[in-house]
Amino acid sequence: MTLTRIIDALEESPAMGAQAQALARMGFLEWVFAMPGPVTTDTAREALLSDAAQGAQSAAARAFVDFLDAAARPCPAPMRRGRARWLN
Repeated sequence: MTLTRIIDALEESPAMGAQAQALARMGFLEWVFAMPGPVTTDTAREALLSDAAQGAQSAAARAFVDFLDAAARPCPAPMRRGRARWLN
């Protein structure tokens, strides 16, 4: 499975801080482009439930899981503000 392979590679990395974030971002993009078909919030939620994601230890692997968590949350619905209605 690609997810397990990516997290295992990130676990071996001693990167911290911004470097760990950059590695996690590259790993996340690799995961997205390796998935067959579209990646949805449900796909990200399923990935978060995997043993590899649950046991992330290194900074890079935890950052990768944070990216998965962000992808698992739906985008907020646009809200119309009342000012336009008030002015017209």
